Amino acid sequence: MGGQACVLYGAAEFSRDTDFAILASTANLSRLRVALADLKAEVIAVPPFELKYLRKGHAIHFRCHASEADGMRVDVMTKMRGVDSFAKLWHRRVTLQAEDGTSYELMSLPDLVKAKKTQRDKDWPMIRRLVEADYFRHREEPKRSRLGFWFLELRTAELLIELAAEHPKVSRKLIKQRPLLKIAGSATEIDLTEALSEEERLEREADRQYWIPLKAELEQLRRARLRSV
Repeated sequence: MGGQACVLYGAAEFSRDTDFAILASTANLSRLRVALADLKAEVIAVPPFELKYLRKGHAIHFRCHASEADGMRVDVMTKMRGVDSFAKLWHRRVTLQAEDGTSYELMSLPDLVKAKKTQRDKDWPMIRRLVEADYFRHREEPKRSRLGFWFLELRTAELLIELAAEHPKVSRKLIKQRPLLKIAGSATEIDLTEALSEEERLEREADRQYWIPLKAELEQLRRARLRSV
């Protein structure tokens, strides 16, 4: 997940770290500890590397010191706002194979887009690029599942209007899931752009609210760590 997945999906992004969605189980964390030891990775911030924090929705941050990955940051999470459980993410994963035979398990594109709906400024242009790249790659022969994905996630007024004109029945069926589709077939680009901006604002605020208690807990952990030094 994260920037590296965006690169593999064709929406290039320079990323200084690697993010992983993981299964938060005792056995799996034991395997992860072995991999992190190979990377000579250390926790670089709160919270500590414990199951309870992953299950609450925190990310655990590591810095690698092995020569092959010196300085690389690794972040792991298991729970994200608005995103399904790891079991469902794994079931819907996309597997890519490199020329050297290495397999990469990616969060599905719809799941990755949901995970990117944060309060961070950098994530929204990336969402737009991810969805548009998929749209332009497959719009000549769209599958029904892709049509639904585009209607629910496209962030460009011009393309939503174009899509609604070509597939009005699909658009109408998805209005309950995305209310702004109600105007996609008749609105001007200006009106629809304003609706998209308001939709983004609400998502950012929802993410901000989600993180308020988690950030408060992180601050308590920071203070406790400082007192123990």
